[in-house]
Amino acid sequence: MSVVGIDFGAQSTKIGVARNKGIDIITNEVSNRSTPTLVGFGTTCRAIGEAAKTQETSNLKNTVANIKRLIGRSFNDPDVQIEQEYNTAAICDVNGQAGVEVSFRQKKEKFSATQLVAMYLAKIRDITSAELNLPVSDVTISVPAWFTDVQRRAMLDAGEIAGLKVLRLINDTTATALGYGITKLDLPGPEEKPRRVMFVDIGHSDYTASIVEFRKGELNVKATACDRHFGGRNFDRALTEHFANEFKEKFKIDVRTNAKAWARTLAAAEKMKKVLSANPAAPMSIESLMEDVDVRTIVKREELEAMVQPVLDRVTGPIEQVLAEAKMKPEDIDSIEMVGGCTRVPAVKDAIAKFFGKSLSFTLNQDEAIARGCAFSCAILSPVFRVRDFSVHDIVNYPIEFTWEQSADIPDEDTSLTVFGRGNIMPSTKILTFYRKQPFDLEARYANPEGLPGKTNPWVGRFSVKGVTADANDDFMICKLKARLNLHGILNVESGYYVEDMEVEEPVEDADAMDTDAKGDEQPKKTRKVKKQVRKGDLPISAGTSSTDSSVKESWIESEKTMYADDKRIAETDEMKNHLESTIYEEDDKVLGQYQELYDLIKGEPAEVEQKKKELEQSLAEYRKTLESLKDWLYDESEEGGEAATLEAYKAKVKEIETLNKPYRDALMEERLRIQEEEFAKKRAEEEAKRQAEEQAKRAAAAAMNFEERNETVMTDAPAEGDKQ
Repeated sequence: MSVVGIDFGAQSTKIGVARNKGIDIITNEVSNRSTPTLVGFGTTCRAIGEAAKTQETSNLKNTVANIKRLIGRSFNDPDVQIEQEYNTAAICDVNGQAGVEVSFRQKKEKFSATQLVAMYLAKIRDITSAELNLPVSDVTISVPAWFTDVQRRAMLDAGEIAGLKVLRLINDTTATALGYGITKLDLPGPEEKPRRVMFVDIGHSDYTASIVEFRKGELNVKATACDRHFGGRNFDRALTEHFANEFKEKFKIDVRTNAKAWARTLAAAEKMKKVLSANPAAPMSIESLMEDVDVRTIVKREELEAMVQPVLDRVTGPIEQVLAEAKMKPEDIDSIEMVGGCTRVPAVKDAIAKFFGKSLSFTLNQDEAIARGCAFSCAILSPVFRVRDFSVHDIVNYPIEFTWEQSADIPDEDTSLTVFGRGNIMPSTKILTFYRKQPFDLEARYANPEGLPGKTNPWVGRFSVKGVTADANDDFMICKLKARLNLHGILNVESGYYVEDMEVEEPVEDADAMDTDAKGDEQPKKTRKVKKQVRKGDLPISAGTSSTDSSVKESWIESEKTMYADDKRIAETDEMKNHLESTIYEEDDKVLGQYQELYDLIKGEPAEVEQKKKELEQSLAEYRKTLESLKDWLYDESEEGGEAATLEAYKAKVKEIETLNKPYRDALMEERLRIQEEEFAKKRAEEEAKRQAEEQAKRAAAAAMNFEERNETVMTDAPAEGDKQ
């Protein structure tokens, strides 16, 4: 089982996985540690992530960005209208939700933001699965702290559509705090003063500041404040507007009238912003930007800061707000941890450091801290990993109240109650008590609609309590409802039951009483009667929330499965087409080499050799002619040509080439085997001759030795001269 944390960003996404006794940030199919958060639609299939980034400029109207900032929002929300400025695809209404209208497979299609996020998460799932060689299911996903109930429910729906089990939606800065605290071994103990850390996270499009208190084994979020429209893209936009004005005056071209020219200028502005974070000045040059005009310019850091001064004036806003909510002063903060790409901007760092009057801390990886925290969170919730005990106590950012109709039998009854106030710890459960004689409804709403992002509907859910009746004495039923704000920050009324006031006996604790009498016999323990509420039965509850309707969700799941299967088949078809193309050219070169080798290997009588070579040349000509016809078919754009062929057709052509080449391979193999056998026989003959020569030499040597021994014997046995016989 895999443990995966996803930092789902507006511009790019990072993936953390638990392995090798730590957290790794994995790379995608092109070895990048972050994947562009883009979904593109083409004439045949979708392009997601890196593929969408590659074709973004050529397919602007059908490439969707900032999908994170669209999910769970209505089309009429002012924030959504702002997103149109940062999106080249047309944002539209899809069943009351924000979505996009694109051209997909030669026709107009509408997709909701929930579907778009699901498409993207499916791609992230595939990237992770390919890296781990494991199926991916359990994940933790980061979301901004300002996400409302409807946005969080939409994220869970998107995860379900993508085939993922979301163990937790965790706030960005809470994930960062978890990654920071769980690795620290020097945190203060339970009785000591906590370590107070402010996490400042400024990313591509939003800015969050959180104050977190750390003790050994736990973190407590004390307060969080956000600016939803402060991020790196504001700097990019300001630079692009500056260039548009300069190019109009200097080069007589207006990039605002050309979408591709604007997109290229925006990309160049983003690169320049990064250069200016480390250098006092940066050049910029774009060839043939528009109307064959090359542009070049140079910008100093001071000029950029002047362009974005209205944005920089807001840099301390969230910090001041979070300190006020936590009832703290700057000197109460022990450390200021900076994360997010935009915290590299010198003007931002200088303004925050000046506010606190001390240096900032950059101990965390600014780009990957959230992904690491998400992976730690997933590991804590996963049963297959052992992680150091660490409790995470996040807080409610928007107060939630329940409202209901007044009971006719209780004229002075209140009709609303703030159940989860701002700063309330979550997850959290509250028990609500009602006195009723018949079924009733209650609604959950955000108590302060003006504090919600954009024009979000404050309605959270409606809950109908069934099975309520008066008792035998026509008295009230005491109804208890369990309202819970869960790990994801989502509200539900999980269960309902009714109780009765009853007298029960309970033992009396009396330290001086004796349990035995004078004879040593045990005396009965003293008891007393007390009134208690005893649970008597359950009350059915039907809930209406902003979650996607089950029938709609099922249709989206089926649609995603179909599109995914089609994309996979098209990718396999393209891969097989490329394989066929490379095979054709490889075989063309290979067959020439095989032909030459066979030509040189042919042996025999002159007439026989000439005939074999003639047949070989004729066979080669036919084979190469077949390869040429395959090339013509492959590049034929007609309906029967290779450009429109199916996966099976490409496979058949590859098989055809293999069949065509078989006689050459077989003939070449036979010739090689024949030569090997001849060489082997020759070698064996040489070895046999050598062995026989060596044996003959040994025999000759042995014979010579025997001859000498016989001569010596004759000489020794012969009588000396003068001896008598």
